[in-house]
Amino acid sequence: MPSQPRRRLLLRATSLVGIAAIAGCADGADLPPLPPGATHSYRLGTGDDIRVIVFDQKQLSADYRIGDSGTIDLPLLGPVTAAGHTTSGVAHAITAGLIRRGFLRDPKVAVEVKSYRPFSILGEVNKPGQYPFQPGMTVLTAVSIAGGFTYRAIESRFGVIRVSHGVSREYRASPTTLIAPGDVVKVMERHF
Repeated sequence: MPSQPRRRLLLRATSLVGIAAIAGCADGADLPPLPPGATHSYRLGTGDDIRVIVFDQKQLSADYRIGDSGTIDLPLLGPVTAAGHTTSGVAHAITAGLIRRGFLRDPKVAVEVKSYRPFSILGEVNKPGQYPFQPGMTVLTAVSIAGGFTYRAIESRFGVIRVSHGVSREYRASPTTLIAPGDVVKVMERHF
């Protein structure tokens, strides 16, 4: 049986380990790492602004925002699903619709992203909120756009909430992790 001082020391050490484990959970240490970005083409989503160009058909060319239903509403064709598809996939769907309905024999359609849906940042930054996304953004870029860290921020580990296939999941990220349109970046708070 351990002596009284030794028992107190073991009790304190066990308590410190328990507190460290709880603190680790609170700051995102227990989150799974954010999977690497997809190497395939960008998939459009709700809130993206796109430009549809039907060559030699000015009245069919216009800018659209992908709505909550995941569609854009084109003249003559009506709703066309855009969310979850690439720009070339949407262009193909528009081309097929124009041919199928007999409006044009051989339409040439291009679709491009005009602006990406915004990302959000919350937690220990000076200006939390929603900001425009640009390709190649990292977590640290997002923090910089949001006015930098507060004095209580953990500056080496972050949470990123990402929606994939309709499911929202939270992941652990580092300052150099690339973010995606629609991500929510969480800057954690130090507890000491």
